[in-house]
Amino acid sequence: MATVTLLRPALTSELKTGLRDALERLSADEAVRAVVLTGTGRAFCVGQDLAEHADALRADPATAFATIDEHYNPIVTALATMPKPVVAAVNGTCVGAGLGFALACDLRVTADTAKFGTAFTGIGLTCDSGLSATLARAVGAARASELVLLGETFTAAQAAEWGIAGRVVPADQVASTAAELAARLAAGPTLAYAEAKRALAASWGAPLPEVLRLEGEAQARLGLTDDHRGAVEAFLSKSKPVFQGA
Repeated sequence: MATVTLLRPALTSELKTGLRDALERLSADEAVRAVVLTGTGRAFCVGQDLAEHADALRADPATAFATIDEHYNPIVTALATMPKPVVAAVNGTCVGAGLGFALACDLRVTADTAKFGTAFTGIGLTCDSGLSATLARAVGAARASELVLLGETFTAAQAAEWGIAGRVVPADQVASTAAELAARLAAGPTLAYAEAKRALAASWGAPLPEVLRLEGEAQARLGLTDDHRGAVEAFLSKSKPVFQGA
C-alpha cells in the first residue's frame, strides 16, 4: 500500500507536477497493490492556487490554462485508470479540482467535518478534472447542475447522502480507516479489481450488448489467472484464498 499526501491545500505547479509524477510511478509499480490519496491539516485539496493562476493570467492569458493538459488531465487519468484500487482519504475541505480528484478515486473515506464544493462558476469558469462527468454520475444530473451552477458548499453528511462519500468518520479516524480499507484491498484480487475498474468506466453510455461483450472478455482473461483458480480451490476446501496478482 502506498500513501500520497498533498502537503499544501492549494495546487501550485510544483505540487501538481509532483502529484502527477507520483501517481504515474505508482500506477506502473507492480509492488504497490493499493493507493491512498490524502491531504494535510484542515484541507484535502482546495483546487488551483489562485495567486499563481493570477500571475499566469497577467503574463499570458492564452497559455494560462496549459496546466489542464499538462497536469489536471494526467492526474485524473492516472487516478481513474490505475490498475489497482485508489482510496481518497478526505481529511478536510475538498473543492474545485480537489473534488474532481476525490471523485476520480474508487472509494472515499471522509471526515465528518469536511466541506465540499465545486467552486468553478464562482470565478467565472466551468469544471475541470473530470467533474462534469463524475459529479453527475455520483449525484445525478439534476443535483449536479445545482451544485455546479450555484456553487454552494455542502457537508460530509450531504456528500454521503448523495453518493459522493462512501464512509464518513470522525476527522481523527480518517487516516486509519482509509489505511485499513486500502490494506484490505491490497490483500485482495488486484487483477479482478483492475478489470472491474475498466468495466465500470466503459459501461457509461455503452449499449448493453457492448457491456456484455466486454464483461465476457474480462471474465475469460481472469479465468486464466492463478488468483481465480486458487480462490475457487480455496472456496471448495473452506480455506482463505491468497491473491498474488498473477
